[in-house]
Amino acid sequence: MKMSKSENTKQLIIEKTASIFNTKGYAGTSINDLMDATGFSKGCIYGNFENKDEIALNAFDYNFGKITKHMKDRILAKENAIERLLVYPSTYKNYYRYPYLQAGCPILNTATEADDTHPKLKKSAQKALDLWKTSIENQIKRGILRKEIKEDTDPVEIAVVMISIIEGAFMQSKVNNSMTELKIAMSFLERVIMQLKA
Repeated sequence: MKMSKSENTKQLIIEKTASIFNTKGYAGTSINDLMDATGFSKGCIYGNFENKDEIALNAFDYNFGKITKHMKDRILAKENAIERLLVYPSTYKNYYRYPYLQAGCPILNTATEADDTHPKLKKSAQKALDLWKTSIENQIKRGILRKEIKEDTDPVEIAVVMISIIEGAFMQSKVNNSMTELKIAMSFLERVIMQLKA
């Protein structure tokens, strides 16, 4: 279905501003940043969106959607549950290859900033985190059913630990401006996943 000119403009604004929101955060992103990124006037931007909140929420969904699609495509290309789980450390170990991950994980970036200051953004980050956690849990349950993962594995526990390792490693790497922590953590996560093998 073809998008209208207005829908095209809205989509362009979201795509062009998504990485800025993920890099600078909601508070750090100014209308001038949005104008510079899109080449549109303030009037044009706010003619398509009610306010900065609406753009930020759409930008978060766009950022998370890109990562989700990338991960889903790579996971579904694998048959075995262990190989599917290994997609996570393998991707995050080499995150600099993917432009939409270079500013860091949008869930971590958004949740940290929006914790008390922006309830709508926090809610979006919560939903995204729940979706990610459920997705990992489902891969583990599938692996247990297929006898690829040990049957006494707790899907919730593994999902929480995996996400904690990934997000904690991202945070350390970002603060130290170094890939070392991320590589160490992802190698450790690979070993954790391999130990789940039935």
